[in-house]
Amino acid sequence: MIKLMRESAHKYPWLLKSAMGILAIAFVITMGWWGFGEHESNAVASVGNLTVTRDEFLRAYQNTYRFYKEKVQGDFKDEMLKQFVVEGLIEDKIWTLVAKDMGLTVSANELRDDIMGREEFSRNGKFDPEVYRRLLAANRLTPSLFEAQQAMELLRNKARTVVVESVALTPAEIAEAQALMAHQPKGESASAPPAGERILQSFLFQKQQRALMAYKEAVKARVPIEIHKELL
Repeated sequence: MIKLMRESAHKYPWLLKSAMGILAIAFVITMGWWGFGEHESNAVASVGNLTVTRDEFLRAYQNTYRFYKEKVQGDFKDEMLKQFVVEGLIEDKIWTLVAKDMGLTVSANELRDDIMGREEFSRNGKFDPEVYRRLLAANRLTPSLFEAQQAMELLRNKARTVVVESVALTPAEIAEAQALMAHQPKGESASAPPAGERILQSFLFQKQQRALMAYKEAVKARVPIEIHKELL
């Protein structure tokens, strides 16, 4: 069940992020980026000094439920869906903390360029405000809510990028990839990257994903995380 949800998350990343990543606007506006001063008595989870409020969880849960009903059309057990949602929100908070520790920020220009550069908000190759508002409305989002959510997601992506860009293949890993290259068939599609390049890219990607997972787990190990299941 959880595996099916995670596979679907990779298949529909933007739409699911819109469903899962709807953050409490009061947190973004009144508490600043880092959540200092949060004192939510109805928090369903806490991650260091950040919290996942019940309202935040319910919005994410309801949107995620609709998303999977429409896209995956599966029969979901309520407890598993709640677990999936709260895990996703906790992971978001972890990467927010990482971004804070790294001293990262997102400027208004970066946010604007990201939104205006999205093909789904364009008409005839140009950003269209009406298309933007209409698509957000269809997904039960307001511009202010989506923009706050997107700013936080850009911030978390910056943190992930820092981790990913610190990863490189060792000489032993390159030698292993080269050994695999020697066993590849000679026929290549003219439009496909050479087999050797694909193998090296695959090795590097897998190592980057392991690095992201290890970094996240290391933060989880040192940051207090608490889930109040009675509020889910």
